[in-house]
Amino acid sequence: MDTSILKAVNAERRARRPVAVITHLAEGRCQLIREGDAAPTGLHEAVASAFRTGKSVLVEADGQSLFLNVHLPPPRLVVIGAVHISQALALIAQIAGFDVEIVDPRTAFATADRFPNLSLHAEWPEQYLADAPLDPFTAVAAVTHDPKIDDLPIKAALDTGCFYVGALGSRKTHASRVKRLLESGASEEQIARISAPIGLDIGASSPAEIAVAIIADIVRALRTRGLPAEPG
Repeated sequence: MDTSILKAVNAERRARRPVAVITHLAEGRCQLIREGDAAPTGLHEAVASAFRTGKSVLVEADGQSLFLNVHLPPPRLVVIGAVHISQALALIAQIAGFDVEIVDPRTAFATADRFPNLSLHAEWPEQYLADAPLDPFTAVAAVTHDPKIDDLPIKAALDTGCFYVGALGSRKTHASRVKRLLESGASEEQIARISAPIGLDIGASSPAEIAVAIIADIVRALRTRGLPAEPG
């Protein structure tokens, strides 16, 4: 691979931006492509699929054999709230391959005893986000039920274009949240991206079941990036 392409790939990976290298096998020629770039003729579907799945693939196009090597940032889950659901959610998310961060200023909840071997931040979300900004390969799950803690990271996630934004609470609670977010400058389009009540509707009841519903919703959002939204 050309060193200039290798340097470009490494720069994109450090910046947590998805990138792919298309190698023309007969010639050995390489071409770098970023997510959102126009794909070469005949490769649009293969490139789009690779950026969704993270799977590299051998393809045939215009009589040529090409290898599409894709690099996606490790998916990251920021959980706002060190509650019972978060304990189960963090474990399941790690098994699913997510880098997990727990953020909660309430030191009675955010303890190493309750979240062993996890990246735990006993601070306000605005403090955490100042040092660890969000990005499009981050999912945010706000589960404290406290608008003083949840609202700011939800708005930040919407503004950043996080691939998933979910918030715990009833429909009545969410209606109040929507009003506050609109007043803070969020658009109707942004509001529509919030998964609330959070998680897939599987009839979950216990904290562990709710955690399963949330991670399933997050994985679905990750693997359908760029696809048209499902109707209603």
